[in-house]
Amino acid sequence: MTGESKDNQTELVAEVCQYLLEIHPQSASLPELGARFTMSPYHLQRVFKRATGISPREYQANLRFEDFKAHIRAGERVTDAIYGAGYSSSSRLYEQSDEKLGMTPSAYRKLGAGMTIFYSAVPCPLGVLLVAVTERGICKLSLGDAPAPLLADLEAEFARAERIQDDEGVGYWVERIIAYLEGWQPNLDLPLDLRATAFQLKVWRELQAIPVGETRSYSEVAAAIGQPAASRAVANACARNPVALVIPCHRIIRADKGLGGYRWGLERKRALLERERQYRQDAQLSHDID
Repeated sequence: MTGESKDNQTELVAEVCQYLLEIHPQSASLPELGARFTMSPYHLQRVFKRATGISPREYQANLRFEDFKAHIRAGERVTDAIYGAGYSSSSRLYEQSDEKLGMTPSAYRKLGAGMTIFYSAVPCPLGVLLVAVTERGICKLSLGDAPAPLLADLEAEFARAERIQDDEGVGYWVERIIAYLEGWQPNLDLPLDLRATAFQLKVWRELQAIPVGETRSYSEVAAAIGQPAASRAVANACARNPVALVIPCHRIIRADKGLGGYRWGLERKRALLERERQYRQDAQLSHDID
């Protein structure tokens, strides 16, 4: 890629994305894109993936999937939404639905109808903790100042799911999380039930690999997953993290060591990082004494 500036690469990727948006729901193969933008398909794919974290094919798949969800939210029948979004058959969508939706397309159309979600909202060292679980694991974990906004957010996401308050049944999960917040255990290794893209899952797994007491920047995470130009996509994946703490997006800071943003509030982020630094120092001191 000698002789090709980063600005030129960014402009190229923007043009490719715009073209794919314009022709959607039709699609373009990698050779077709290479011919249109006068470069080898391999080189185009490499530049595109460095900038976005995904391939042009995955980008088009995401466009179709987001379009499908928009059709469903508008009240269309599942069959109509499948073909309206550009799928040639329903089989490919159903292959993706379990990973990306965590439910069948029909259930998504009904905003989770047919699902059962158990939840509990309790006081915690950082205010109020909401934990919502399915039979697979935690599907939502959020922090706030009062239960009402957290419950409203849960209802909006799973409006037609059966949502059951079960403080006793969810108590096991809550106890583990509280123990973490109080410094009794360093990490949260709990089963999750997530709706995400492959790229988001890759980022989230990398976040879970950050040791307690350490932090990373977006660019460091991007480099760690083998996509060093995908810092912005990493930031977006962090912002969409539905399970605070278990996926520790609070361990991501700016390259200049500033805290950056945090969906649940900067004071909570600061408190979490300080608590984890203290835990690491105490563990090291105990090790040195032994």
